[in-house]
Amino acid sequence: MANQGMNDASPARKGSITHVIFDMDGLLLDTEKFYTEVQEIILARYNKTFDWSLKAKMMGKKAIEAARVFVEETGISDSLSAEDFLVEREDMLQKMFPTSDLMPGASRLIHHLHENGIPICVATGTHKRHFDLKTQRHSKLFSLMHHIVRGDDPEVKQGKPSPDIFLAAANRFEGGPVDPQRILVFEDAPSGVLAAKNAGILTALLQDLVFLPPNYIWGFVLTFKNLSTYKHCRSVVMVPDARLDSSYYQVADQVLSSLFEFSPADWGLPRFENASTELD
Repeated sequence: MANQGMNDASPARKGSITHVIFDMDGLLLDTEKFYTEVQEIILARYNKTFDWSLKAKMMGKKAIEAARVFVEETGISDSLSAEDFLVEREDMLQKMFPTSDLMPGASRLIHHLHENGIPICVATGTHKRHFDLKTQRHSKLFSLMHHIVRGDDPEVKQGKPSPDIFLAAANRFEGGPVDPQRILVFEDAPSGVLAAKNAGILTALLQDLVFLPPNYIWGFVLTFKNLSTYKHCRSVVMVPDARLDSSYYQVADQVLSSLFEFSPADWGLPRFENASTELD
C-alpha cells in the first residue's frame, strides 16, 4: 500500500522537514491489543462485545475521556462509571504493559533519524506510570528522543483531537517553538491525526488495522472546521487498514501500511543507507 493515495504536497514544503514527532501506542509500541483484550473481558460480564468502531473512537484520547466513550457507547454507564472502569482494568494492564513489543519498522526509523541528527520526540496520551511500564524493555530506544510529552503533562489540558500535546511537543525542541511546516508527525489514531492537523503540523497517520465507519472520521472533520481547511493545513501520511474505503484518505497526503514502507527521502529527510537501518 506504500504511497497509495499520494496527494500533491508541495515539493518545497515536503523538503523542509527538520523535526519529527511520534505518537506511541499502536505506532511505536504494539500496546493497543492490551486495551482491546481487557475491554473485551469487562464487556463480557454484561453480555456485550467490543468492536473496532468503538475502539476507533477511544484511540488517542486521554484515559478518562476514552473511558467515558466506552461506558456510554456500550450502554453500561448505569452499572459501571468511567472512573470505576479505569480502576477495574488497571490491574490487568499493569501485568500486560511490561511485555510490550515494538511495532514493525519503529526501531529502524528511530535509529536512522537519530543517527542523521534529526531531532525526534514522542507525544503520547499515556500517563507516566503506564509509559514507564510500556517502555521498560525499550528504554535505550526511547532515550534517543529529544523529549517526551505525556498525557498527564500540565500543558496538555485536553486530549486528542485537541492540539495541546503537539503544540507542547513542538515548543520543547531546542530553539523552539519549531515552525509547524518543518515538523512531521507520525500517528495511528484518527483523533491524533486531526490533533496534529489542528496544531498546523505535518502528520503521518498509521491507522492500525481498524475499520472506521464513515460517521466517525467525518465527525472529527466537522469538529475542526471542514475538509478543505485540512487539505491546505499541512501534509499527512496515513497508514490505514486495507478494508478502509479510499474516501477516508482525503485528509492524508501519503498512505502507508507500516513504518517499514516510510521513505524518508520523500520528505526531504536522509535516505536509508547505513546497515544499521536496514533491519528492525
